Amino acid sequence: MNQYGYQQYKTQSINTMTQAEMLILLYDELIKRLTRAEIALKNQNYTAFDEAVTRCREIVRYLSSTLDKKYAISHELDRMYEYFQYELSRLSAGRKPEVIEEIKPLIIELRDTFKEADKINSANQKK
Repeated sequence: MNQYGYQQYKTQSINTMTQAEMLILLYDELIKRLTRAEIALKNQNYTAFDEAVTRCREIVRYLSSTLDKKYAISHELDRMYEYFQYELSRLSAGRKPEVIEEIKPLIIELRDTFKEADKINSANQKK
């Protein structure tokens, strides 16, 4: 597949995703970037580390900006995202792998919760 064809496929895939699928994709990308930061830190590749952490912060910022504040859960999620931003700032400044070890499981758990909620919602819509 040529580069243009792949880009078209990718764009079409994103445009046809449900909100839940897009949310899960963002969490997957966040986890992937944290893993990259962790590996880069172990290899002392600080340029790759900084790029990965910057991308993590952008994703969390985006997640926060897209919250629908009319739901009570949105306020709780916003607080979580603020916490993630704080921890990512700490990670960037201190380059300590312990920070990744602290927040990565929380992000994975949050992603898994959204996946489960999407499954339940899909099953209920089929009834």
